[in-house]
Amino acid sequence: MLITGGTSGIGLSLGEAFLGEGAAVAVCGRSPEALERFSRRHPDALAVQADVTVPAARAVLLDSIEHRFGRVDVLVNNAGTFVERDFATGAPATLALDEEVALNLTAPIHLTGEVLQRWQPLQAVVFVTSGFALVSPTRAPTYGAVKAGLHGFADGLRRQLEPQGTHVLEVLPPRTDTPMNSGSTATKLTPAEVATATVKALRQRRPMALPGQTRLLPTMLRIAPRTLGRAVAAL
Repeated sequence: MLITGGTSGIGLSLGEAFLGEGAAVAVCGRSPEALERFSRRHPDALAVQADVTVPAARAVLLDSIEHRFGRVDVLVNNAGTFVERDFATGAPATLALDEEVALNLTAPIHLTGEVLQRWQPLQAVVFVTSGFALVSPTRAPTYGAVKAGLHGFADGLRRQLEPQGTHVLEVLPPRTDTPMNSGSTATKLTPAEVATATVKALRQRRPMALPGQTRLLPTMLRIAPRTLGRAVAAL
């Protein structure tokens, strides 16, 4: 199993959950210090420094996993970033936009394609998106856009891979207690709760995991989309 962004937050909790079940786990991240902490805590896992937006780094990552474990059976695309952008002020709102789109959207698509090219069929491909994939946040419209794009990719990929038995799962967490949300005082789910919901959805081969408040989103989108939009605008 490969988990991108696996040294903190939801990725770390997912890695620890699967290690607890005896899975062979590889994680990647960009921080050498975080990777070192992960390796000390979990010596049986593989921790690789890799920026998944860089093709050569992805190749080295997959080579390392092949050397250690032979193959990837489950890919968890978890790495991402949240950037607030205000297009209404007249100030520059697209600084580092390409980097945001690369990490949140194009990198997981590239990595999924490269893993499938090396090892078919996989048991599962997991995309950690967000409740904002369904209703974009006012303060971060590009984040909503890229997560919606990943939501669409997961939906189409699910149908493509169904004949070979590969389970494609999308995880749509609500606000979660991760470094990205460290400054928020709003109610937050724990990463462990998101990991538990993900493991359960994988076992039950569900198309989506909707932990916490996100379980209400599909229904609210059908019956009260304007009310939901106003609620998200306040976030």
